[in-house]
Amino acid sequence: MNRIDERMQLLKEKNEKAFITYTTVDLPDYETTKKIMHAQEEAGIDLMEIGVPFSDPVADGPVVQAASYKAILNGATLEGAFKMMKEVREEGLTSPVAFMMYYNTVYYYGLEAFADKCVECGVDGLVIPDLPYEEQEELKTILEARGDKVYLIQLVSPVSADRIPMLLKDAKGFVYCVSHMGVTGGDANFHENIKAYLKSVHDISPVPACMGFGIRTADDVKPLMDVVDGAVVGSHFLKLLEESNYSTDAVIKYIKEFKEGLRH
Repeated sequence: MNRIDERMQLLKEKNEKAFITYTTVDLPDYETTKKIMHAQEEAGIDLMEIGVPFSDPVADGPVVQAASYKAILNGATLEGAFKMMKEVREEGLTSPVAFMMYYNTVYYYGLEAFADKCVECGVDGLVIPDLPYEEQEELKTILEARGDKVYLIQLVSPVSADRIPMLLKDAKGFVYCVSHMGVTGGDANFHENIKAYLKSVHDISPVPACMGFGIRTADDVKPLMDVVDGAVVGSHFLKLLEESNYSTDAVIKYIKEFKEGLRH
């Protein structure tokens, strides 16, 4: 069973919500990224989204763009991300991990080789915001040929509307619900019809529905707890890392407090 399925099933049995974070690989370096990943697992994170830097991250706001740029200057590469993933798995990391990346990086690497490498290194899911549903078939077929090792995570937005049933009919792992139009980051300024939109996803989704974009604390999610199965924090988590000088203690404290907030 895919690690994402295992974790989501466990959360369902415990009647708890999922907490997902985003970090950029090789920021400030690979070894620190690994330490941050292990600290997150210690704190009880449910899934880690690891950003593979790209020069034109169209779905990302200023914070994630800046992180991606710094990582590229540091020499971050997809090959380096795979090497890091293999190492953290060998070191005992068992938490689900999804790569958040852009399709050009995948395509340039080669779809078959990319899928094989994901399986080899223990990548459980892929979030590819610039790969529309109509263009996913080739990659999905290649991933499915390798069993349930790696899932392509579907994204939906407040304007998906009539497309939602199509987008979710074969969704796996979880569905990433974008909370507002635009890019990542900013305040918790959600779409005006956020609850109705999330309910429309939650009611028909075959997998847990997790909301991202603009979330900072568990309080941002509480008014929507009955229509979401989890929360994704990216830009705010990157700010926390930078402001704390990548302190593992700060990471553990934040995740434990967020998880506790989701429980109550």
